[in-house]
Amino acid sequence: MKTTEIERKFLVLPEHRGALAKEAGVYLRQGYLSTDPAKTIRIRIKDDQAFLTVKGLTIGISRTEIETAITRISAEAFFDAFISNEVQKIRRNVIVDGKCWEVDEFLGRHQGLWLAEIELDHAEEKVELPVWAGREVSAEKEYFNSYLADHGLNGIALV
Repeated sequence: MKTTEIERKFLVLPEHRGALAKEAGVYLRQGYLSTDPAKTIRIRIKDDQAFLTVKGLTIGISRTEIETAITRISAEAFFDAFISNEVQKIRRNVIVDGKCWEVDEFLGRHQGLWLAEIELDHAEEKVELPVWAGREVSAEKEYFNSYLADHGLNGIALV
């Protein structure tokens, strides 16, 4: 199903990470078949679920997203045969003012990076930022998961 993803992304302030880490989270493994900004193609494994996602070019904070469920066996086959660039993280859903924030604690070669994303109903939607939300990085490609998968942290700011 085709949808439009509209999201803002923020670094998580280090002094709040410990409290956020106490929230229950889920392990995500995602790898990329294409990291072309015009057509990012991702495989994600989340528990026993797996998804194939295609995202279009980001314009402002919006982009087309098409996601479909696939079997975990198929996802693992993609990882084994075609994926050499991946991101691993723990995702915690934190509700603030009735909105769900996805707080990602990155693992492996991306350890030390914490990002929080919020999906919006429209690009001009105003949101109250939680106390743990730091600098906005929505428009900085270095913080896109697809870019991180290819380049690692490569000197980007973690705060």
